[in-house]
Amino acid sequence: MKFIVAVIKPFKLDEVREALSEAGINGLTVTEAKGFGRQKGHTELYRGAEYVVDFLPKVKLEIAVSDDMAEVAVETIQKTAYTGKIGDGKLFVFDLATAVRIRTGERDDVAL
Repeated sequence: MKFIVAVIKPFKLDEVREALSEAGINGLTVTEAKGFGRQKGHTELYRGAEYVVDFLPKVKLEIAVSDDMAEVAVETIQKTAYTGKIGDGKLFVFDLATAVRIRTGERDDVAL
């Protein structure tokens, strides 16, 4: 099993969720986040005063999948979240030791 963490632009969330669903990946957790990478934030003008926005809004997706679906999930997210501009995001893939469905006690692939 694999645990995938994706950090993407917020306006891409619905498109990524729909694409994952079409690919057969049904469960995910979404967290609103703020962060920056190479773009290092930006400056904005508000009522004549310039200020620096250090952290940009992002969305963090967490997805647990079976080993055979991991590459499908990664490719789907990468293709769907792509805009070609800096700040498109990152994907991280971890090995997942165990998964347990609390309601039934099912474990591992069955619990996903």
